[in-house]
Amino acid sequence: MLTYAKVHTCDFDLPEAALTPGDGFPVCDLVTAQGPVAVGAMICYDREFPESARILMLGGAEIILVPNACDMDPFRLAQIKVRAGENMVGVAMANYAAPRANGHSAAFDPFAFDRHGRPRDTLVIEAGEAEGVYLARFDLDALRDYRRREAWGNAFRRPDRYGLLTAPEVRPPFVRVDAAGERWDLTRRQA
Repeated sequence: MLTYAKVHTCDFDLPEAALTPGDGFPVCDLVTAQGPVAVGAMICYDREFPESARILMLGGAEIILVPNACDMDPFRLAQIKVRAGENMVGVAMANYAAPRANGHSAAFDPFAFDRHGRPRDTLVIEAGEAEGVYLARFDLDALRDYRRREAWGNAFRRPDRYGLLTAPEVRPPFVRVDAAGERWDLTRRQA
């Protein structure tokens, strides 16, 4: 349905540092039993950057699929949960089972509050460490209604004030050396 290459490659580690990163986050319409649903993807390390999910939401994604290949800990699961909530999308992450990784594939919906304004757990499903097939069901009508009425997502953004988000410079304390020994700092510019 779409061609997508991981945008945020792990340039700090070989052999992935030798790969050419993708150049965008496409969204496509997937035909389902409930009708078309706008789907996008972010691969593994892409989920570490909130901009990945935000671009997908701005591109119209209702569901974000995340193929993953690393141990999932409470922090990384929280990232997936937050990406769903802040972008008003469903997020389904499939991870390698043990022993390659530790499993814990999971899906989250964006519904932070129920219809009565009470906070709720957004976890749809979380697998254990073993291999298996796990189904995450997203209520698309409820998701679309939620997106029409709640304040998150794209409603009150101020992109004219986010200039630093598109600045290519890497500033201290975040200067790093990649797998090739090159510094990623104020002089490093990425395409």
